[in-house]
Amino acid sequence: MALINILSPHVADLIAAGEVVERPASVIKELMENAFDAGATALTVELRGGGSTYIRVSDNGCGMAPEDAGMAFMRHATSKLKDENGLEAIGTMGFRGEALAAIAAVSEIELYTRRPGDDEGTYVSLIAGDIQDMCPTGCSDGTVMVVKNLFYNTPARLKFLKSDRSEAAACVQTALRCALGRPDISVRLIKDGKEEFFSPGDGKQESCIYSLLGRELARDMLKCSWDDGEMKLSGFVTSPAAARGKRSAQFFYCNGRYFRSALMQTAVEQAFKNCLLPGRYPACVLYLEMSNASVDVNVHPAKTEIKFSHEKRVFDLVYQAVLSALQSEDRLGSVPEEKVEESPKPVYSAAAAKPSPAPAAKPIAKENFYRSMSAQEYRESQLKSAPAEDGMNLHAYHVPYQTRIDMSTAEKPLSPKVEKSNFCEKFTEISAKEPFIEPKLVEKAVQSVEKSPLPEYRIVGETMKLYILVEHNDGLLLIDKHAAHERIIFDRLKAQGNRVMAQSLLSPVTLRLEGEDRELVELHGELLAELGFELEEFGEREYILRAVPADMNAGDAEAAIEEILDKLRSGRKIDPAEARDEILHTTACKAAIKAGYQTEKEELKKLVEAVLSGDVRYCPHGRPVSVRLERKDLDKLFKRIV
Repeated sequence: MALINILSPHVADLIAAGEVVERPASVIKELMENAFDAGATALTVELRGGGSTYIRVSDNGCGMAPEDAGMAFMRHATSKLKDENGLEAIGTMGFRGEALAAIAAVSEIELYTRRPGDDEGTYVSLIAGDIQDMCPTGCSDGTVMVVKNLFYNTPARLKFLKSDRSEAAACVQTALRCALGRPDISVRLIKDGKEEFFSPGDGKQESCIYSLLGRELARDMLKCSWDDGEMKLSGFVTSPAAARGKRSAQFFYCNGRYFRSALMQTAVEQAFKNCLLPGRYPACVLYLEMSNASVDVNVHPAKTEIKFSHEKRVFDLVYQAVLSALQSEDRLGSVPEEKVEESPKPVYSAAAAKPSPAPAAKPIAKENFYRSMSAQEYRESQLKSAPAEDGMNLHAYHVPYQTRIDMSTAEKPLSPKVEKSNFCEKFTEISAKEPFIEPKLVEKAVQSVEKSPLPEYRIVGETMKLYILVEHNDGLLLIDKHAAHERIIFDRLKAQGNRVMAQSLLSPVTLRLEGEDRELVELHGELLAELGFELEEFGEREYILRAVPADMNAGDAEAAIEEILDKLRSGRKIDPAEARDEILHTTACKAAIKAGYQTEKEELKKLVEAVLSGDVRYCPHGRPVSVRLERKDLDKLFKRIV
C-alpha cells in the first residue's frame, strides 16, 4: 500500500496559508503593504476582537479592474513580477502573489475596488478562497478589503491564538511598524472603534516619529544621516541619557521595508559603546536607501529578514551615521553666535535639525586614534584633521605621557598632598584636620594644548564636593566632576592603544591573592601589563605591585585590580577589545577624582573647559556628565513666571 499521498488543493492551500498568515497581525501587514504598492497616499486600518473576527483596510490607491479583482485571490497571481529577471531587483513590498490567496484560504473576505476614472467599482465575496459573488458596485476610488472570521476553518491554528488583547496589541505594533516606514503615507488605525494612532503623511521623518512613537521618545532623539555615494542612511537615534531597558524601540527600514537586522543593531550599539549603562539600549528609527539589486528581500517567508550584498559597507554606514549624531549632541544649550529668524515650529521640533555644538578642539585624525602621540604630533594632526562632525572628536584633550612617572604611595590614614615638579610627584604628610584635597590628577589627563576659543562662562563654585556650578548662556550648568574626569581619563587611556603608560611606585604594594585570582593573574598577566599594572610574584600567595597606570593613585590600585579580576573571573568568551574597554572603565573610574574630595579651582576650570568644548558628554558607563537648568526653569521654581 502506498504511503505517499497527494494532498488536495484545499489542504495544500491551508498549509501554505500557515507560512504567510501566522496571526491577525500578519493579515494587516500584507494588506498594508499591498496598499503601499498600489500607490496609496492615505489608508485606514480597522480591527475588532483582536483582529480574528474583523479586519478592514481601506486605501486611496490605484484600485483594480473587474478582471483583475477576480484573479487577485489565485495563488501566485501578482502584478508586480513577470519573470525570474524581476527577482534580481525587487522594488515592491509584495511580489510572490501568495498573500491574498493565503488570507482568503482561512477566512471570509469582501473586496470593494475601483480605479480612478471608472464609472463603477467591483465587489467580490469569498469564503475559504472560493468566490461566492462578484458584481459591479458603487464605491470610492481605491480598495477596501474586509477580512472576517480568520482561521474559522482551521481550528488547530485558531486555538493557538492568544487573548484578544494580546492579538490586538500585535496588530497595533505591526501596523505601527509599517506606518513608520512610510512617512509619506498617512495611516490611521482604529481598534474597537477607538483611534490608536494617526500619522500625517507629510513626508517628514520627524513628524512621523512624533505622531507614532510619542513626544517623550521623540524629544530625546538626535538626527543622523550618512551618504557614501551608493547607500544613504537617515533617521534618528536617542541620546545615551534616554536609552531604554530593551531593544523594542529599535526600528530598521531598507527602501521602506521594515526588517529585523542583527547587523544594523550591532552597528548602532557599537557606536554607543562606552556611552551606555549596562542593560540599557538606544532607541532608533533608521532608514536605509540603496539600489534594489544590492539587497535580497526573499530570504524569509514573512519577509522580516533581508540580506545585503555588501554587509560591511552597511555596517560602516550605520556606525558612522550614529557616531556622528552622538558627537553632534549639544547638552550645553549652546546659542549660535548669529541670530537667525525663527521659523514656525514643525509638528515635531525636538531633533529636526542637527544641533550646533559648542566650539571644540579639532579631533585627532582617525588614523592616529589608537596610538600614543606626543604633544607636537597631536598639534600637527589637528591641522590635518577633518571638522569635528566628520570624524571622531572624543580625544581632543587627551595627549598621553611620553615619560615614565614615579609616584610613592600615600601612607594611611594620612591624606596625600601633591607637589608637582618635572613630572615627578612626591607625597608629603598633612594634618588630618586639613581638608582632604584631591591630588592634581586633572592636569595629567587634560593637557595644555591649543584649543578653539570657548564660550563665555563663570564658575560659580563647587557644591557637595562633587558638582561644579557654572553660569553659561543664561543658564546654570551642573557638572559631575567625577564623571567628567572619568571620561577624560578613559578616552586618554583608549587613545594610547594597546599599552597604557605606567608609573613606577617608589614604595611597592604587596597584594595577597588566592588560588583563582593567582591563576587569573598568570593567565592575563600580559593584559594587566598593557593596562599599566606591573605585578611580580612574591611567595606562594602574594604579589608585589611595582607600577600602576599613570593616572591612578597608588591607593586605588588594589581595589582596581580586584575589580578587574572579578570581570575576568566570569570565564565567558568575549571579544578582547570589549574586555579591554570594560577594564579601562574600571581603571578610569578608580583614577578619577572622587566625590567628597575638595578640588582646586584650577582643576575645576580644566574640567569645565573640557565639558564646554563638547568633547566630554557622558562617562564611560553612560551617565551624563552635565545637566543644564535654563533661566526660565529657575524662574518657575521661584514663581517669577507661570
